[in-house]
Amino acid sequence: MSLLSLIVITPLIGALLILAIPGTRIKLIQGVALVFSALCLVLSGQLYRVFDTTTAAMQLVQRVSWIPAFNIYYYVGVDGLSVALVILTALLTVLAIIYSFNITLRVKEFFFWFLLLEVGMLGVFVSLDFFLFYVFWELTLVPMYFLIGVWGGPKKEYAAIKFFLYTLFGSLLMLLGILALYFNSTPHTFDMVELINQARLLPLTMQIWIFLALYVGFAIKIPAFPFHTWLPLAHVEAPTGVSVILAGVLLKMGTYGIMRVSFPALPLATRWFMPFLIVIAVINIVYGAFCAMAQKDLKKMVAYSSVNHMGYCLLGMTAMSAIGFNGAVLQMITHGLITGSLFFLVGVIYDRAHTRDIDAFGGLAARFPIYAGLMIIQVMASLGLPGLAGFVGEFLCFLGAFNSWPYYVGIATIGILVTAAFFLRMIEKVFLGPFNEKWAGLKDMDLRELIAIVPLAVLTIVIGIWPRFCLDLIDPTITYLVGIIK
Repeated sequence: MSLLSLIVITPLIGALLILAIPGTRIKLIQGVALVFSALCLVLSGQLYRVFDTTTAAMQLVQRVSWIPAFNIYYYVGVDGLSVALVILTALLTVLAIIYSFNITLRVKEFFFWFLLLEVGMLGVFVSLDFFLFYVFWELTLVPMYFLIGVWGGPKKEYAAIKFFLYTLFGSLLMLLGILALYFNSTPHTFDMVELINQARLLPLTMQIWIFLALYVGFAIKIPAFPFHTWLPLAHVEAPTGVSVILAGVLLKMGTYGIMRVSFPALPLATRWFMPFLIVIAVINIVYGAFCAMAQKDLKKMVAYSSVNHMGYCLLGMTAMSAIGFNGAVLQMITHGLITGSLFFLVGVIYDRAHTRDIDAFGGLAARFPIYAGLMIIQVMASLGLPGLAGFVGEFLCFLGAFNSWPYYVGIATIGILVTAAFFLRMIEKVFLGPFNEKWAGLKDMDLRELIAIVPLAVLTIVIGIWPRFCLDLIDPTITYLVGIIK
């Protein structure tokens, strides 16, 4: 069994073991979930160690015939585009599971669905067969539906149904695009590498229709305007650990799908759609920032900031250059780290105060110095302060896009100013000024919370100072990708 298959199957084994454990054995269930997610992270560390950063070729490939009648294979592999997302997924899952030890309702089912969700996310990033890719893509849908619908907030059922219907609608359109690629290949195949080579030769009109079908499926996941409305509600209602995975990994599946499939397979349609994509990117950046600024709920503010930050990824992708693409992928990684930690931090204060109203606090920095310090680091990273991880990806996205779309990039800078404004206002209202004595009985962060959040803060600083260890992973693949699109 290849290393990639081990990475994908490890959380599945953990999930099946949890099913066999009585629901009353809460500590054992938590232990199994932690051990198997941690083992997956260790295997991902081994993946980082053996990955060859000098080549753009697919690595650690495993290809086994699965459904011969339809030429379907169990076909997995990674390159620079996917390897960092696999490691990010494994890391955030471990930390989210540690944080979720405070879950007391139906613990067995919670950790079963959580590990199954990890299987789906990892499978999406390693699949090289479109049928397998679609199976894993759909596999993420069901666990997330239950994780929001059972363990969420007051409007959890509505949020879960909205998430499910939006994503299912996108998945069905994506399926049509996949079938169109399959039936336009000779011989018929779901092999992504082969489909990319053959689809490039399709006429423009056919490419446009296929691109549109795939794009809607991917854009809903990002979420790109105007498909973004499910996201803030899902985030607000989801439990903290689930919000972290939703922001840190699931949103990246959309941008990953566009860069993995749509751009290289349909280069004519890609160039045809670029004027529309740049407009959507700018709307995401500016509109997302203004929506975030209007929020009084901390979690909803961070959720809308995700719409804004995923706009930066789209902006980098419209550059059609190695600089812009590198920026987009780096932004995907750093957004996962930064926004994931922000959702953890919002969860910390909500668990204590049972409110997320920004105006309800004040002066927390004096009484909760550790919490305030971590929050300020991650907020500064999110607004793009140089020296922290958020700056490098944003800078490369703007640098790459400026050559092709200077006026749009000029408009997009408004989003940076607004992001700084709403985050600094939040720091002022929550952490500065006179202390609200209503919260005098609250305690600073405990060990479980620190274990979940400190690694992300450390990585935020390390990548901000030394982004090369991320860029070296992705650059050869991105350079190759740009070459075959142009």
